Amino acid sequence: MTHLTPQLLLSAYSQGIFPMADEDGSIYWYDPDPRAILPLDGLHISRSLARTLKRNQFEVRVNSAFTAVMHACAAPDDGREDTWISEEIITAYTNLHNLRFAHSVETWFEGKLVGGLYGVALRGLFAGESMFSRETDASKVALVYLVNRLRERGYLLLDVQFLTGHLQRLGAVELPQAAYKKQLAQAMQVVTWFD
Repeated sequence: MTHLTPQLLLSAYSQGIFPMADEDGSIYWYDPDPRAILPLDGLHISRSLARTLKRNQFEVRVNSAFTAVMHACAAPDDGREDTWISEEIITAYTNLHNLRFAHSVETWFEGKLVGGLYGVALRGLFAGESMFSRETDASKVALVYLVNRLRERGYLLLDVQFLTGHLQRLGAVELPQAAYKKQLAQAMQVVTWFD
């Protein structure tokens, strides 16, 4: 079993590599080609999402329930009975969170955690790992908040790893690996902070 130390994880992310657990808990490393990113100036906000944002129905918090967000992302959902987020992954990313390299953006409604996302922030890179939603648009509101925060703080790259229909509708695109690595190298030159 691989021991996912903070040093190993940060070294991997700086090179565009990330881990996922298999059903049996084995850790595998990924460096997809093509790679999906969400351009920070390319977030698409639909009319319905714009209405949700205008209603301001969710409270958005940062880093107030990191491990709870990870557990929610790992929970089975419609069409996704298996998860790549094992207990080892949760422990490893919670350790990164404690070192201020992993962060969560959460949406709350009436005092309950109803959506959110988490990822790794390293220099000018934010590597989005997973998101969940228990209320309509809850995770999308967290994503809008994340993109705004990254833009304000001078981040260059929001890595979303694999392109899904959901992410594509939000503006995500695929890059050839070489183009991704070039953007990653530029992001590694940036000094900024998330929280």
